[in-house]
Amino acid sequence: MDLGFVGLGAMGQLIVRRLLDAGHRVTGWNRSRDKAEELIAAGMRWAESPRAAAQGAEMVFTIVTDAAAVRAVALGPDGLAAGLTPGRIFIDMSTIAPDASRAVAAELAKAGAIMLDAPISGSPVTVRQGNASIMVGGDAAAFERARPVLLAIGPKVTRIGDNGLACQMKIAVNLLLMVEVIAFGEAVALAEKGGVARDVAVDAVLKSVAASPVLGYRGPFILDGKMPAVPLADVTLQQKDMLLALDLGRKLGSPVPLAAAANEMMNACRGLGIDHRDFVTAHEVYRRLGGQA
Repeated sequence: MDLGFVGLGAMGQLIVRRLLDAGHRVTGWNRSRDKAEELIAAGMRWAESPRAAAQGAEMVFTIVTDAAAVRAVALGPDGLAAGLTPGRIFIDMSTIAPDASRAVAAELAKAGAIMLDAPISGSPVTVRQGNASIMVGGDAAAFERARPVLLAIGPKVTRIGDNGLACQMKIAVNLLLMVEVIAFGEAVALAEKGGVARDVAVDAVLKSVAASPVLGYRGPFILDGKMPAVPLADVTLQQKDMLLALDLGRKLGSPVPLAAAANEMMNACRGLGIDHRDFVTAHEVYRRLGGQA
């Protein structure tokens, strides 16, 4: 299938590789071409604009930072909407507010294009392993058309409901993930303060009923010398999703006190100047607050 792809950051690059490996023909665009060079060498065709990436494509994907970036690449003067023909499918894999996603879908519908919000749940590790899950919101018939392509990216593809609801579900999942990782740091710091060696505490958690996939690959980062130089998701990126959860809770009138507490730990990471690290670094905040640093 001929596909367009906009947004070749860490996740986008891995997704495009999976699409290429599945035999799809991909034309991609990114604000900086240097991030695309390895993909071009692997067979991806380069487009000079989002519009060019969409022209001739049966489906077009985006995965970008926030709602403003989605609007810019989709609806800008040289955006995807200008290159999509009626009946084509636009699949946005970004994590943005549900209302923002629905607004873009409504604009694209005026041109006859169909939008699916399809945020991906997983880190670069899970995408590389082929274990990421994808939640999809939008037209059921369009979902069925897109499903075989999405399965090339990850094995778990689920339609959540109408436009925007996949974004809403992704925000809820990220809330759970972040609270879990923050609680892990709190638990290990507590054990350490009482005399348990950190490596022993981490090993015990990962062998306990509280273990989970995310703790399995992120938990060891807090051991000496194990924090990755390139984070899977730094504090700033992860806090963006937590702020979406807090705003969604406010709009819906649904309490999210644990999200608020986790967000404050991200603020503390920023205050200590460690926000460039993977967000599991919140463990360091607990250690300092407990007088261990």
